[in-house]
Amino acid sequence: MALTAPAAIVRACTRAGEGGSPTAVLADGPFTDAERRAFPGRCGTSHAVFVDAREAGALGLRFFTATGELPACGHGTIAALAWAADRVGPGAFSLTAGGRRFDGRVEAHASGYRAAFDAGPVAMRDPDPREAGPVLAALGAGRAARVAGTGRERLLVPVPDAAALAGLAPDFGALRAACDAAGYLGCFVYAPAAERGRFAARMFAPSIGVDEDVANANSVACLAAHRGARVEVAMGAALGRPAVVEAEPRAGGVWLGGAAAV
Repeated sequence: MALTAPAAIVRACTRAGEGGSPTAVLADGPFTDAERRAFPGRCGTSHAVFVDAREAGALGLRFFTATGELPACGHGTIAALAWAADRVGPGAFSLTAGGRRFDGRVEAHASGYRAAFDAGPVAMRDPDPREAGPVLAALGAGRAARVAGTGRERLLVPVPDAAALAGLAPDFGALRAACDAAGYLGCFVYAPAAERGRFAARMFAPSIGVDEDVANANSVACLAAHRGARVEVAMGAALGRPAVVEAEPRAGGVWLGGAAAV
């Protein structure tokens, strides 16, 4: 069955059926990249995913924000899997994005669908103070843990608790300039929750036109790789859109998962 339906809004990484990151998903077509960049604004979302599904069981994915194309997008991949399942049924899919081929799967779930995929290896390094210093100053947080990325690098920044996380009020102009200078996608700030392996987090990414992301799944993969353990991360509270993302390190990379509603 060909996936030719018009654009849908998929709430990716919902929490108990609520919230999630609204993501535009549609079958790719003869669009220019300028037209693709315009889709998030037209649909009222931060991201749009364009899906090439001409081959049965295979999805080619391209991710766009208003500022350009992303090589990878975790919540966008979860959204695309749910979109495909809504049209051809749950199951396993072969995915291609950013020049990488990887596996994904999706199953029916009480609130819609539950999807998971292989986010691949996470590259990590210690932060250079000359790069990280201006970013942290603009963020208003004290220290950086790691620089990590599945496609583009981002800064992982721990804070002591949920109150410190909620109190962040970055200077977004300065943060974008500092991230652009460092080559970072943005800053992923996280705090431990009461239960082991659970965290709350916020992702600030003005360099891609998203001051704060509702759910940044690839950053959750980075956190799981940094800690070397499975994590469950709650996001979106500051935006009134509760979201949750799960990540688990496995041989050769990290698997990401989350629920989604089409």
